[in-house]
Amino acid sequence: MLLRVDLGSTQPLHEQLAGQLRAAIASGDPAAGEKLPPARDLAESLGVNVHTLLRAFKTLRDEGLLEVRRGRGTIVTDAAAQQAHFVDLARELVTESRRSGLTDDEIRALLEAQL
Repeated sequence: MLLRVDLGSTQPLHEQLAGQLRAAIASGDPAAGEKLPPARDLAESLGVNVHTLLRAFKTLRDEGLLEVRRGRGTIVTDAAAQQAHFVDLARELVTESRRSGLTDDEIRALLEAQL
């Protein structure tokens, strides 16, 4: 798993990290059940504040991709790879829809019409 941050990007660092982790999980590296490196070690190797990395972990935990166990580490959930793929698709859809001028309400209405 290779993570990098682009300090020149307009995208916040925690979003960059969450996106890269999501893509890595979707590709199977790290695999379901695998433990991630300690947050402090990973943050230090990336040159970011540990709280930035923890914010990315929280995002992925809220999406159901990671399980954060206090004192025992961060584990990739069993359903993570499947979910990560769909989360990426949904984010792309929302981003492109907004670029096309659709409002969030219009995007929701389009999605609900497909259900």
